[in-house]
Amino acid sequence: MDHKMLAAELFTGGLNCAQAVAAAFSDVTGFSREQSAKMISAFGGGMGRMREVCGAVSGMFFVLGTLYGYDHPDQQAQMALYAKVQALAEKFRQETGSIVCREILKNPPTDPKPTPRTSEFYAKRPCTYLVILAASLLDEFIAENPIA
Repeated sequence: MDHKMLAAELFTGGLNCAQAVAAAFSDVTGFSREQSAKMISAFGGGMGRMREVCGAVSGMFFVLGTLYGYDHPDQQAQMALYAKVQALAEKFRQETGSIVCREILKNPPTDPKPTPRTSEFYAKRPCTYLVILAASLLDEFIAENPIA
């Protein structure tokens, strides 16, 4: 499956950035697209449009935790997951300069009202590229780190 193209399609189809990345990997996570989209819906726009961590990054971490996460207290498992999170964050940061939405988008509005999805929106915002980047980085990571 071409996760990066699916993520772009889902984003341009109206899902937020976090939803687009998470839902694109439903074939790998075991969640349906709808389940993934609902579980991560609050993380779009840098967490509820507060412009904190980029939603594409949050979607990437959602998939990472689903595939490589832990479900019981275990410092070694926690450390292993956090090392993966930090490695992926650094790769994203190297490509974009930041993992923070407001920095990437140069201080966009933070009110809760979503920006209308028009051709101008897609031409002006790098968000489609960001969901493609997040999905590409995930695909590379998964290929290099097969799931046990």
